[in-house]
Amino acid sequence: MRFSFTFKSILVATAIAIATVASAQDYKSEYKMSLVLGTAFPWGKGGEIWADMVRERTAGRINIKLYPGTSLVQGDQTREFSALRQGVIDMAIGSTINWSPQVKELNLFSMPFLMPDFQAIDALTQGEVGKDLFSILDKAGVMPLAWGENGFREVSNSKHAIKKPEDLKGMKIRVVGSPLFLDTFTALGANPTQMSWADAQPALASGAVDGQENPMAIFTAAKLHSVGQKHLTMWGYVADPLIFVVNKEIWNSWTEADRAIVKQAAIDAGKQEITIARTGLIEADKPVQKQIEGLGVTITTLTPEERDAFVKATRSVYDKWKAQIGTGLVEKAEKAIAARTK
Repeated sequence: MRFSFTFKSILVATAIAIATVASAQDYKSEYKMSLVLGTAFPWGKGGEIWADMVRERTAGRINIKLYPGTSLVQGDQTREFSALRQGVIDMAIGSTINWSPQVKELNLFSMPFLMPDFQAIDALTQGEVGKDLFSILDKAGVMPLAWGENGFREVSNSKHAIKKPEDLKGMKIRVVGSPLFLDTFTALGANPTQMSWADAQPALASGAVDGQENPMAIFTAAKLHSVGQKHLTMWGYVADPLIFVVNKEIWNSWTEADRAIVKQAAIDAGKQEITIARTGLIEADKPVQKQIEGLGVTITTLTPEERDAFVKATRSVYDKWKAQIGTGLVEKAEKAIAARTK
């Protein structure tokens, strides 16, 4: 009996070893990760950190190559989610804004003036709302693993300071391909113009558009002061969390142990990326603002009363999209933000 048990154990161990080798043979030599921005930006840096962690922790079984500029979908950011679901893309760190046309609930983060501070973002992504959104993404056909951050989006332009809604009247503002962004800037009297980020910088340089809205990290890394963006308003009207995801077929092709490694690496990389994205913005002396002012840019920070005028001007948009996103989800978000620790 002792020999029989030992022999069976050897057979089982051999079978597991064969299965592991067979599974490893099914792995791709390289996995494609889609990113909008490269490693000069926190977004791309987060992708690099994730890829490096996975390669190291899997002893090279999973090798990831970064494809910034959403080059796997010819730069069309709004096609990224569909391509990920279809298997054209293996992995991605995606924008909630870019994926919102396919997953309407992700428009939550683009609700004008919903999130007043970084603690409000955390209250959503790290709480029940974040879990609900991951469940929705899972059902939509991808495997969400962790949150990152592109940051609060501030508005800049080449014309004049923006302190009140009327200052945006008739101004051509580059926006991403989201109907909610079009509604928001239209309500403010602007002329929102959809275009990819690859097209935006030459359009700003030529004056084809007057302004744009993006996180501060993008303003500095992309040197937007050099393409006429001399006026910047800190209004924090929306924020753009990022999501670390894997195509489901790819996810299921990995061993359970490797799936655990990839997920933990995503969580670890996401935390690092958020820290990078917020550096220079959360300190009392606001070093990023000082750096930008040193480049000849005039920065306007709205008073609570000035911000409230923008809130009122976009309230009809907020109410319209609350119903489209899901009243229950938005109200859960509102309660989470109200209860946050400041």
